[in-house]
Formats: sequence, C-alpha cells, structure tokens
Amino acid sequence: MSSRRVCQRCSTLPASIQRAPAPLSARIAAKRCFTLSRTKQPSKSPSDNPPLQNKRRLSSLESQGQRASSEYVAPPASQQPSQSPHEDNSRLLLKPDNLFHSFSNSPSPEIRRRAAFMKQNAYCPHPAHAQTRQPIGPHDLEARKTGTHPPAHVRYECPDCGIPVSCSYEHFADDYENHLDICDQLREINEDDHDLRSGRFFPEFEYPGPQLEEAQVNMTNWDTLLYTREFNAIDNERSLRQATRLLTYPITIGSVIHELSPYNIQSGGRLTPEGLKSMTLRYTLHPPRSGAGMTVAGLRPNPPPTRLFILGARAESSLPREVWIQLVHLFPRAIFHLIFIGPESMANRDAEFPLPPRTASNPFGAVVEDRISGQMKISTFVEYYHTLHAAGAFAPYDPYFDAFVLFHPGLGHPASSHEWAETIPQLLETKVPVICTGYTEYDMQRDIKWVHDTVGGEVDMLLEPGENRFRSLRWDLNDADPSDVSCGNFGLWAFRGKRYETTRKDVE
Repeated sequence: MSSRRVCQRCSTLPASIQRAPAPLSARIAAKRCFTLSRTKQPSKSPSDNPPLQNKRRLSSLESQGQRASSEYVAPPASQQPSQSPHEDNSRLLLKPDNLFHSFSNSPSPEIRRRAAFMKQNAYCPHPAHAQTRQPIGPHDLEARKTGTHPPAHVRYECPDCGIPVSCSYEHFADDYENHLDICDQLREINEDDHDLRSGRFFPEFEYPGPQLEEAQVNMTNWDTLLYTREFNAIDNERSLRQATRLLTYPITIGSVIHELSPYNIQSGGRLTPEGLKSMTLRYTLHPPRSGAGMTVAGLRPNPPPTRLFILGARAESSLPREVWIQLVHLFPRAIFHLIFIGPESMANRDAEFPLPPRTASNPFGAVVEDRISGQMKISTFVEYYHTLHAAGAFAPYDPYFDAFVLFHPGLGHPASSHEWAETIPQLLETKVPVICTGYTEYDMQRDIKWVHDTVGGEVDMLLEPGENRFRSLRWDLNDADPSDVSCGNFGLWAFRGKRYETTRKDVE
C-alpha cells in the first residue's frame, strides 16, 4: 500500500496490524460513534451504565468478533484512540426495522414524557362520556359524546399504533371501528418520531447549493422538484416525509410566486383572473440580465428586495436557515427580506435571548440576521402586526415587491380569531397578495368563511382553495387530542383587498 494513501498514524504500525481486520465490536462501536457525532444527542453522564440486555448483546458481539479475527494483534495502548468521556458508545441505535415502540415504553425519554402529557391532558373520545368542550367542527369527535359517564383521560395504548387513544380496553374495543380510520396514520407518526431520535445520519437534510440558471426547475410535485434541484436521492418514503416537513415552508411560497408555478389560469390551475393581475412577483423576481459587472462601468441599478411578511410566525421562524436559503436558490437574481412577525416568533430560539432593547433606532426590538446570505436577510419582531402597521413601520407597501404569508393562521378558530380581527382589514388596505395555508380542508374552509363574514365583499380571491402540491408528507399529532391528525400546509389559498376599477363618464 502506498504511503500516500495511509495516514501517518497508520504508517507507523507493523504491516501485520495494518492488514488485520478490526474485530466486529470495534467496527460496530466506530460506526455508532460516527453516527452519533453527526446528530445532536442529549448529553449523558459518563457514569450512566447501559442496561444489562445491552451489555449481554455487546459481549456476544465481541465474542463473535474475537472468533472471526483470532489473528488480530492489538496496537499498543499509546497508539489506541482515546475515547471522550461524553461519548456514549453503549447506546443502541434504533434500526429501520425496529422503529415501532409504544409511547409509554419508548426508548426515547422525550417520547415517554410526551406519552405522560397525553395521559394527563387528552380525553377518551368514546361516545359514552360527557363532553369536555364545545365541538369546533363536524369532524370533531367531541360532537359524538352524548353519554353520562364522566370525562376520563386516555390510558390504554392501541397495540397497532402504540399511542394512548382510550381510557380503557373496553372503550377501545367498542370504538375500534372509528379508530381504524386514523390508526395507520398514527403508526406512521409513531415510527417517524422514533426515526428522528434513532441517532442515524440524515442525508435528506443535506441541501444542494445554488441552481444553474440554465437548469430549469420543475415544480409539478415533490419528486420533480427534488430531482431538478439535484437533491440527494431519497430512496424511501420515511426519509421523504422527514425532508418535506421542513422544506414545505419555503417551497410553498416559491411555488406560488415562481414564474413556473404549477398554479396558473389554465383549467385546474386554480389561479383566478385577479390572481393573474396581482401575482406581479412572478415577473419582478425574474429580472432580465442587465449586463452588470464588477467595475464602475458595469454598475447598474438594482431592484429593491422582495419583502415577505410572515405573520403569526411560530415554528417557521426557528427553522434552520439552510432551509430558507432554498427559497433563494429558486430565484438566482432576486434579493429577499423575510420578516417574521408575531408574539411567538422567537419560540424555540432560547439561545438568542435576551431580546435586544427597544431604542430609537430599533423601536420594536427587532432581531436582524443579515449574514445569512448575500441574497437574504431575516428580521424578527416579537409584536402583533396591527401594532407595527399602525406605527407605519413598513410603509409604503409595493404590490410588485411585497407579499404576506400566513402559515396555519387559525383565522376562524374560536381560540385565535379575535387576534386577527384588527389585522385582516389592515392587510386588505395594502392591496398586497396574502398567501394562506391550513392544516386540513375543514381548517382552511373555516378560515375562508371567517374572512368573508368579517370583511364582507372587500376580498378578491387570487388562488382558489385546494390541496397544496408541496404540503408536508409527514402527519402531525395533537398531543391534547390523539384523534386530531393533520399535516403542515395541507391547504393553500390566496386573497387580497378588492380593487375597484375607475371608469370615466363622458360629459355631454
């Protein structure tokens, strides 16, 4: 073997040691260390001992490895790699064929705490119980409860999905037919959650770089988009679900405002004539080449950045910035300014606290991230939009370079509709497109009905409501109600304030 192909440390070992294979236990431990080092794992005390079953398995593997490589000569202690005290090699990773575990008996402490939360807050959906709240829709299982039994928390876990869904086995068996409607989805949620905590390396979270302008992006569906954007090949559905759970936020926006958007005015495209007039972003985001250069003679005027106001921001504001950069790669010659607004816009971002003070130069304490990319800047305001709008913080608005985005706003939800009562009329005044999504079909239709009931006929529909082509393929579970299953950005629609065309009356 050439010395150029061997590191300095290995070249000092005897030739017999270089040729001898490592024992099976050493290879397994090395593979486990490599996987754990690439995934964020909870810190564990060095004094924690592995379970007895794990010890027996490791000892059996070690004995097998010793029998398979009896000629192996161990290197001296001075040449053996030192192990960090924080590395937990005894932790067995969950394999792809061992992802299903009941929530209460899960190997993950986080999932076990989640099961405990569900057993303390979720109620049994059996019709024999009395109602605990007012039903919020026709599909709400709370509407079926007409019995006299007192409400009871869920205790019994379905053996097929591993999630607590009933208070007892009797009620589970009696209501088993209704549970079958979502049992497969609940099992899928169970396995996906364990997959995220399995400790494996996630190649689906490695994103491609800038897109060649000559290589067109096909936005027909997830498969064509990932292929034309040259993502790593995803060979199983679970990895695809994990990837789309994050990418659904930037790609949903890009699918609406891109010039190659699948939503068009043709039959089935769902774009209305008013939408064709208002989606001017599809032209300003693809400016023609100006011949600009690096010298003074090559200076050219550049358009202003496209401002995307993401109102009611929650989880989307804490996404890894590499995810939002994918929006930039869809528009190589455009500049974006993402503005997250909402009282929960800094949730899950504890490392950035405390918030900056509110000064004369920063009156609303905005958190500005301007080192993400040369084409993107992100600002976060922990404030309600109607307060910022009344102060004129973002005026004037330009329909050619601005857009509002509302991810699952809950406009018509009884618990959150009052927070939007003052904001929606202000959005209509700007005449800027408003892109909305919903968790389910019912959630989306409820929001549309609330908007029409609140502002009357002052709304122009830009994109007819329907299923989002780039919705998350992974299902989500409401821990307070195990029967409530949804997925991110399932429905998609868009509207803006009504425009009135002026006509000239000829005077005789």
